[in-house]
Amino acid sequence: MTNTLLFLFIHLFLLPPTLLHIPALLSPSSGGRSQMDCTSLVRVAASREKTKGRYGSSEGHTWTNELHRILCMQGGEDDMSYAKNSEAPAAAITSSKPLLMESIQSMRLFVSEASIRIADLGCATGYNTLSTMELVVQNLRLRYEKECDHVPEFEAFFCDLPSNDFNSLFRSLQVDSSCSSSKKPYYPAGVPGSFYDRLFPKEKLHLVVSLNALHWLSKIPAVVLDKQSKAWNKGRAWIDGGRKEVVEAYAKQSEEDLEMFLRCRREEMLEGGMLFIVMAGRPQFQEPENQLGDPDSRAKHPFTNSMDQAWEDLLNEGLIDEDTRDTFNIPAYMRSVEEVKAAFDQCSGFKIQQLEFQKIIEHSKEKQQEWIRDPDSYGRAKTNLVRATLKPIVEAHVGDIAEELFKRFQTRISKDIDMLRKTCFYGVVVVCAIRMPD
Repeated sequence: MTNTLLFLFIHLFLLPPTLLHIPALLSPSSGGRSQMDCTSLVRVAASREKTKGRYGSSEGHTWTNELHRILCMQGGEDDMSYAKNSEAPAAAITSSKPLLMESIQSMRLFVSEASIRIADLGCATGYNTLSTMELVVQNLRLRYEKECDHVPEFEAFFCDLPSNDFNSLFRSLQVDSSCSSSKKPYYPAGVPGSFYDRLFPKEKLHLVVSLNALHWLSKIPAVVLDKQSKAWNKGRAWIDGGRKEVVEAYAKQSEEDLEMFLRCRREEMLEGGMLFIVMAGRPQFQEPENQLGDPDSRAKHPFTNSMDQAWEDLLNEGLIDEDTRDTFNIPAYMRSVEEVKAAFDQCSGFKIQQLEFQKIIEHSKEKQQEWIRDPDSYGRAKTNLVRATLKPIVEAHVGDIAEELFKRFQTRISKDIDMLRKTCFYGVVVVCAIRMPD
């Protein structure tokens, strides 16, 4: 006990008040939360010191200013990796494949090129990425074989943020290095960087795909992190159902990001090249405050109720303070069909060939019944999905406490049997556009 009190004395009186948020921790008006005891105070202080050493204090929002260095899908190939928890993205890709195939069949063939250059922007890792590239290359090759005297070679560029697990991605490539050049499906290469910046020289690419990535923003709007702003996103991890000012800040950032993405691709793509995008989105005329559609989907989505409750659990248990909860924001925005069209209209150089909204069910009825019989397995599956998606930024925010958040999220999910019986839908916007002359 003596050592504990000494440690507490050091942190209370020698560390800056801004690091400990002493008034918030000791205030009797804690909104229904139990008062923190000495052990809880020490635990918060120690956790903050560990987090500060790795990423900077939450007061400075350091990680939010370096999102491009941190945001990534969880790497590796274990049960908690993105590669093993990407069923929803896989369903979106499967749903959009007919449009992708149709677009490939109608795109221009570059008959004088020695090689065709294809880029997957926001590739992440796993089967979805590789199967899509194989599909694109195979179908383009067939067209060249049928319609041209010359079949070019193919270059495949897998692009994502530097934090992406490129090692796992390339270990998964089923390319036989002993094949002769004429038999190689394609020549792969990794390109680290943000797709909101230029990634290639001018007029380099013939075909660009971006699948399930463009709903991630380049940064969290500064006003959302300003405690004095009306857009301060208190008590929420995301924006669905949030205050008007918060949603407007995200919408503005989303607009800027998509326009920048298109300007960069306009420079990098050859005239006649094809841009194919699948992104999480909203149908026509659905307001941005409603990011997810029907009430069941909004309630069941992992970014909404259960996520907020898990953060509240950490707060009530004394593991974090209010500012730590309130400064965590998920940098995602679901654009509407109108918002996507407006961005293309704003950025000349592309002609939209196809633009549509698709609705995808979370999982099959059979899978839902299986999980109703075993709610714990559903809790694990859903938590693994959230962990695979958000773990890097949660760790950047709270350090080793991240795993405590996921544990409480899993508990919440597993216990809510009524929610398990609801059906959740995901929306995606699919767009195919051709690079036109300037």
